Amino acid sequence: MIDADDTSASSPESEPPFSSLEHRRHQMFPRLSSTQIQSARRFARRKSFRAGDLVFETGRVDEGLHILLSGCVRIFSRDPRGRTTLVIEHHDGHFMGEMVQLTGKPSLVDAIAVTDCDTLVLKPEQLRALIIADAQLGEHIMRALILRRLGLIEQGLGPIIVGHADDAHLVRLQGFLRRNAYPSTVIDASNDSEAVRFLAGLTSKPDDFPLVFCPDGSVLRAPDEAELATRLGLVPTFCASQCYDIAIIGAGPAGLATAVYAASEGLSVVVFDRRAPGGQAGASARIENYLGFPTGITGQALAARAFQQALKFGAHVAIPTAVERIERTSGKFALALSDQQCVRARAVVVASGAAYRKPCVPGFERFDGRGIYYWASPIEARIVRGHDVVLIGGGNSAGQAIVFLANFARSVRVLIRGHSLEASMSRYLIDRIGALQNVSICANCTLEALEASQGCLERIHVRHREAGGEVIELIETQHLFLFIGADPKTDWLTSSGVQLDERGFVMTGQSEVSKASSCLPLETNVPGLFAIGDVRSGAPKRVAAAVGDGAAVVGQIHAWLNQDAEPSRAS
Repeated sequence: MIDADDTSASSPESEPPFSSLEHRRHQMFPRLSSTQIQSARRFARRKSFRAGDLVFETGRVDEGLHILLSGCVRIFSRDPRGRTTLVIEHHDGHFMGEMVQLTGKPSLVDAIAVTDCDTLVLKPEQLRALIIADAQLGEHIMRALILRRLGLIEQGLGPIIVGHADDAHLVRLQGFLRRNAYPSTVIDASNDSEAVRFLAGLTSKPDDFPLVFCPDGSVLRAPDEAELATRLGLVPTFCASQCYDIAIIGAGPAGLATAVYAASEGLSVVVFDRRAPGGQAGASARIENYLGFPTGITGQALAARAFQQALKFGAHVAIPTAVERIERTSGKFALALSDQQCVRARAVVVASGAAYRKPCVPGFERFDGRGIYYWASPIEARIVRGHDVVLIGGGNSAGQAIVFLANFARSVRVLIRGHSLEASMSRYLIDRIGALQNVSICANCTLEALEASQGCLERIHVRHREAGGEVIELIETQHLFLFIGADPKTDWLTSSGVQLDERGFVMTGQSEVSKASSCLPLETNVPGLFAIGDVRSGAPKRVAAAVGDGAAVVGQIHAWLNQDAEPSRAS
């Protein structure tokens, strides 16, 4: 990418362009006016660099955003083999950084002073204060940080994953980085000449794949998501003495809504999620009935916007980090994390959502990740391009996936238990599916068995209920998509004493928990512990309903915190 004010920074051969973002280059690299710089001075401190100094470095946490008062700084990307490529050259009035300068995570690029430089440095908390205090300048900065991250993703900077394109392990790692908006490149070890270069001189066994070549030069062999996140510096370290006002478990629409509203009202907030922002909604190919988006929006884009809002208002987001246990002692909650850390909070919001339901088919576990998918994203679309796929499910999530996959697959065969889609799917999706030439609907069906070839899915057995009896059909397919509902993620709550209904959803409110209880509408039987979104008993399974819960619970938490503070004031 090149600076809009200096097209001579480098030649086209040495600089990969931001093709889809080229027309927004003026927004990616704005030059601040003297008035805007003066506004930033209230929150910043001066810092000077000598020619040749590193302003920030790939893989290391930087001080924050740098506004260049005088001098010249070049930004370079560095690949895992140590080779560098010029990204942009900054001059007076430009600011250096992207989203990591807001989150305090390790840098994805190098910044080197070409001349002696004077800068203003804003640490993440100072940057957030500036964004809130000066709305117009904050808008320019936030937009630039977001667009720059998109540019890095488009260039494929960051770790390089080498493996077999249809390997479930590789797909999981790629999906994890993509849903967390972390740039990466995937190289197919089977037929990509680049793989030979990366694997040259490296001893590896089949069980080592996928191999991940990190920007710091290290190589991870078949890492899980937690190991990869730790190496990339994504897992945060918490201060043992800090007590947050609210701890939120789950970064789906409900959890992120709570984070945005609570943090914007001045409460200290921490959000945990074991995988990525967005929850199940984050995997939706397109949501078209969410208020305010007449042309629709992908689940990932909606989640990304909410995530960025939460960061803007100062919420501390810990992904991937799982909460394994909650205990309440001395009027505070202690949350035991999967990495052995412990976090304290005055109130807790459970927004852990639901896990994808799996069919009761003998030996199903053998095929999980070997031709079976639970969401439809561009990653899965590349895998199924030109193939015949089968999808089971008749809800709106299934409908969105059908419409999306029909653009890539040769055919999409949809299996549903009921007589038609009318009882479970929105009319606009039914009409759209009806117009797709490569989609067929098979009603009154159930999955009976799966067959494999070399360990991967080859065909499925489907039972058809017909007027004359039942018929078993064998369908050849290597790709089966499941959208058959979800079960609540509440197994980790068993030791907390939270009351669940017969299906495992969390019960809230006076009428559900106990008629003698005085708990708030979204509060559980454990005082100060609330439940919202899909995990809540009786909650509508809609994105808008989850966001509504997230907004409503903040007012109730204020009431709880004020009530909880009364004994302290009285004593």
